[in-house]
Amino acid sequence: MTYPSPRVAIVTGANTGIGRATALELVRRGFAVVLAGRSAERLGSAADAIRAATGSDHVETLVVDLASFASIRRAAATFLASGRPLHLLINNAGVAGGRGLTADGFELAFGVNHLGHFLLTDLLIERVVESAPARIINVSSRGHYRARGVDFEAVTRPTRSLTGVPEYRTSKLANVLFTAELARRHPPASVSAYALDPGLVATDVWRRIPRPIRALVTRSMASPATGAHTTLHLATSPDVAGESGGYYVDGAPREPNPLARDEALGQELWRRSAQWVRG
Repeated sequence: MTYPSPRVAIVTGANTGIGRATALELVRRGFAVVLAGRSAERLGSAADAIRAATGSDHVETLVVDLASFASIRRAAATFLASGRPLHLLINNAGVAGGRGLTADGFELAFGVNHLGHFLLTDLLIERVVESAPARIINVSSRGHYRARGVDFEAVTRPTRSLTGVPEYRTSKLANVLFTAELARRHPPASVSAYALDPGLVATDVWRRIPRPIRALVTRSMASPATGAHTTLHLATSPDVAGESGGYYVDGAPREPNPLARDEALGQELWRRSAQWVRG
């Protein structure tokens, strides 16, 4: 397998947590990494820290708010205008425990965790294919096992539950369904797609939970560096180069929720997602 040097990666949610740990290690392994996130200031601080830790100048930032289709379109256009290849897209950012709507009127967790990354991937996919062999990694969660399906009416309304947890589980199921459908649409020789569970990790994904409760929830969780292990394995290992569409835990394939293997559901999710994000 050969790539232009350095290989180029975009990591969403890269200013903190698993995303930042992933970006740091990718830079250490020779990638040129674009840190994508909402805050230019926080991205800048993360980029400076990664440059200092690695001695590499192959670190850039890209402002994108995954709760806003307009922001995602601007960010994708900015990257595409650079003319660079894109060998690795890591859809890592996410929210949990929040309630409300995105800027475009979708349930918050579904809108950010699934639709935001769906649109970003849709806008960048041609560049990814042109850069083949390439990989797309969607960070899901073990919580997807407890999802009961995708209510296509509910995801267009504000978060219904008090905790936001059922909606989060639905969004994580959508991540796995999206991965499987990507694999059906692109042969692994061109683009390999993977979904994964990073484990229970103390990151900013829990930032919308009230602070006293958040401290109790996160104190026994793993570190972001530990949580990045499976992402990095899927991003760089030659052992998974011929695989696509699977769900991984601790670096190994694992059977997902049976609903994630429902091809008709995956196709319907793709059809509706494309309709919603393309207008």
